[in-house]
Amino acid sequence: MKSLHKLIIMVLLAAQVAGGQETDRITKVGSTAAAFLEIEVGARANGMGGSFVAVADDATALYWNPAGITQLRAGEISLIHTDWLAGMNFDFGAVVIPMGAGNFVGLSLSALTMEEMDVRTIAEPEGTGEKFDASDIAVALTYARALTDRFSIGFNVKFISQRIWHMSATNLAIDVGTNFRTSFRDMKIGMSISNFGGDMQMLGRDVAVVHDIDETIDGNNPTISADLKTDEWALPLMFRVGIALNVVNTTSHRMTLATDAAHPNNNTESINTGVEYAFNESIFIRGGYRSLFQPDSEEGLTLGAGFIWSIRGLGRLKVDYAYADFGRFTSTQRFSLSIGL
Repeated sequence: MKSLHKLIIMVLLAAQVAGGQETDRITKVGSTAAAFLEIEVGARANGMGGSFVAVADDATALYWNPAGITQLRAGEISLIHTDWLAGMNFDFGAVVIPMGAGNFVGLSLSALTMEEMDVRTIAEPEGTGEKFDASDIAVALTYARALTDRFSIGFNVKFISQRIWHMSATNLAIDVGTNFRTSFRDMKIGMSISNFGGDMQMLGRDVAVVHDIDETIDGNNPTISADLKTDEWALPLMFRVGIALNVVNTTSHRMTLATDAAHPNNNTESINTGVEYAFNESIFIRGGYRSLFQPDSEEGLTLGAGFIWSIRGLGRLKVDYAYADFGRFTSTQRFSLSIGL
């Protein structure tokens, strides 16, 4: 009971911190930097509608809830590819290693990339002959510890980089998560705060311009060297709390229901809900619905499936797929490959 009381206190404090970052929910939509950090990771999690903060028991927990990696029985490597919106690609790689005595470490890499495009200007709308591209990268180092047989806590420290043509911005951020397993039907309660850090500011040679201080005066120098001042933008702080419950749990069949409540600093609150059915813990069918109660959301239905094979000399091989409806943006498809060490 003491652990449960501590968890409730931490959740309330975290909600207060996250809520304090937001004063006007509507006008802050799209007002943060590093939006790629909001792209949710893993075909399994997305097949369940993004309701994963309490489930988080594989390598993708490094994104959802770093405390979740303490539920792994062995090390795991996860590789994920997503055909993202507007022809972009999102990739995620993670490795989790148990260190013994309830200690786990992890390393993950997230990358949003695009193909090169022609540089076009008003004077040369067909292209200047130059090319440009953009990329976003985050590298995270994770430590998690099982404090008791039911309660665990985990932390991420991550380096964030954004680049477009000759401009770039970097920053550091932390994530913190907790996981508590109750005695009622193995119900789990998870909480995480993601992307707590400073502001980001784009800098580079493209801010260098020439400027005429007073265009109404003749004879002055019209090409004075100057730098444009770019604004600083906050990171997309996200607070999540979720519950997962096994409504069916027999030798051959398991059905898990999960629900997450999300509170971002750049949008309104929403709820994700999903279900996972497992047959012999080797064949999986998933479904869910995202962004309930969020006005003007383009997200909705999600579906997914997965398989696990035990391969001698290689360990457990897991393959997962997820489909997510994005309204007028059509849909996204995610593929995950995980290997148990």
